Amino acid sequence: MRIRSPSSRASVTFRFSAFDVVLAAVSPLLALYLREAQVLVPLRVTEVLIYLLISFSSSLIAFSVFRIYRGIPEYLSVHDVLDMAKAVVTAEFMICVIMFSVTRLDGIPRSVPAIHALLLGGGLFSARLLAHLADKNRKLANSPRRAHVEHMILIGMNDVSVLFMKFLEAATPRSRSVIALLDDDPRWMGRSINGVRVYGPPAHLDLLIDEFAVHGVSTDRVVIGGGPDTLAPETLREIRRVCARREVTLSFVPDLFYLASTDRVHNGVQPDNAPASSHLSPTNIIPAPYFRYKRLVETLIASILIVCLAPCWVLGGVLAFFDVGTPVLFWQRRSGIGGHPFHVYKLRTLRYALDRAGRLLPEEQRLSWIGRFLRKSRIDELPQLLSVLVGDMSLIGPRPLLPKDQPADPSVRLMVRPGITGWAQVNGGTLLSPEEKEALDAWYIGHASPWLDLRIAVMTVLSLIRGEHRSERALAQALHERDVRISLAEPAPRQELASEFTAAVSRDQHKHPVAPSLQIGVVMELRD
Repeated sequence: MRIRSPSSRASVTFRFSAFDVVLAAVSPLLALYLREAQVLVPLRVTEVLIYLLISFSSSLIAFSVFRIYRGIPEYLSVHDVLDMAKAVVTAEFMICVIMFSVTRLDGIPRSVPAIHALLLGGGLFSARLLAHLADKNRKLANSPRRAHVEHMILIGMNDVSVLFMKFLEAATPRSRSVIALLDDDPRWMGRSINGVRVYGPPAHLDLLIDEFAVHGVSTDRVVIGGGPDTLAPETLREIRRVCARREVTLSFVPDLFYLASTDRVHNGVQPDNAPASSHLSPTNIIPAPYFRYKRLVETLIASILIVCLAPCWVLGGVLAFFDVGTPVLFWQRRSGIGGHPFHVYKLRTLRYALDRAGRLLPEEQRLSWIGRFLRKSRIDELPQLLSVLVGDMSLIGPRPLLPKDQPADPSVRLMVRPGITGWAQVNGGTLLSPEEKEALDAWYIGHASPWLDLRIAVMTVLSLIRGEHRSERALAQALHERDVRISLAEPAPRQELASEFTAAVSRDQHKHPVAPSLQIGVVMELRD
């Protein structure tokens, strides 16, 4: 899967190669000629000229939208071919719609657009294919010849094996070569991939090495197209025995490309199946029962808001377009429920980080009054309503954080869907430290209810009007509940801890209420 370009760089550019411009101009005229249209009839010249102009303009617009110029012919890929196909289909659709609206295609045979599409697509693809083959031959002619070529036998047919063969062909065409393939599947017996034949199952390795040796071809390496677990233990033992006896190197493709699976923690974010490592684990907090039907309620509300706020969407998109250009949407990849990544979308408010001389601009110069308005009014966050609709986010919940900004133990906040606004945002927002935000979000998870969500929604509107306000009372309440959980994590007799916890809650309940779900969960856990 291709990751999108960063939003500040992904803009529409009007750049074309000379060949693409000539093709856009010549292909509609050639399509008319092949269809034997009456181009020279005086009554039809006007319609034909209009068709040629619209075809030329539509083709160039489609080339710009799908960034045909950015593809490098020497490295032609499936993605480039798909982009060319999209550009051709879009161009033809524009031509047909405009021509039918202007002239209803009078004087232009109905088959001309189809012929034009074939010529346009064929020309784009053929030119890039020829450039690709020419570059391949040039590299092959310039690559040095070595006295000894490393010959390999590849075991196991899969996508990684095929890519490994293509990599060798591209990177070391005259120094390393796959001479044979082995696979257990009888369907592939006698068939070829990239000109290399499948000779049989892995059990024939010893005989195949001897057979090539008779013809003067030595086997230097045996490569398995997967990890050790992709082969049966008996088969792997036999392969290791053959390689050791013949002093042939045995390798695994994942090891060669550092693809072996490893369990690691990156930037403080644990893998999905990694256990929590601190006292703030999910067993210490029981999410409120409200989360069981919260998704259904918020989906209905988000659908209504999307329709009602449509004018704000249009206004924000137009302002962002005139302020920062295209694209008008900005995205970041963040961690959602269970640690699963998803994309958070906003309207762009910052201009590109570098000026024309390549100097880094401060954020004050990148943010105009339009950007400040979109941020202060929160119009820039309206696209996140779509994330609520598809289930990546909630209307109200812990704000999603970048992976690098996650706390040491993010398991508590990742128990629920992240929200557009939340308890931490309406009680301080940027005025809070990361630890204080974490405590407020944990408090919300244990106390969530429809009435609390309604209160947060009202407080969000008020914060838009009067600005952010730090609530010391809500913060003290959340920190007290967090301290209770931390104290319960200290080593002590479990019955004694349960008694102390119950007494502390009863003593301070009027000052710092603790969620009933948290009380019940902790006492039951301590007494078990």
